[in-house]
Amino acid sequence: MAGELILIVEDNEKSLKLARDVLQFKGYRTLEARTAAEAIALAIAHLPHLILMDIQLPDADGIAALRRLTVEPRTAAIPVVALTAFAMKGDRERFLGAGCDGYLVKPINIKEFPEQVRQFCERARKEG
Repeated sequence: MAGELILIVEDNEKSLKLARDVLQFKGYRTLEARTAAEAIALAIAHLPHLILMDIQLPDADGIAALRRLTVEPRTAAIPVVALTAFAMKGDRERFLGAGCDGYLVKPINIKEFPEQVRQFCERARKEG
């Protein structure tokens, strides 16, 4: 079911635009943040269904932002999926172990990406 609000946290303009355009084409609504601080503020203000979190951000890493979101009562239940270029052995486990609800590698596969996002939203709905 599209229409969900997705917060994309990405400091690379091309990656942000690609993710946004692919999701909007499939009917999702999007918010965009380029820093961890902006992501936290937008998440608190808009309570998105899902957050796609880049790990390398200019002001803090995505895991630090995730920790801030999980201690904030309004955002603690929002699923956060790592969207990262970190694709070495052990990275997936490291991010999931740090509290991410999922892990997607950049560059995104534009054919698979909307379905991956839908699955994360669906899982969050079932768990919520």
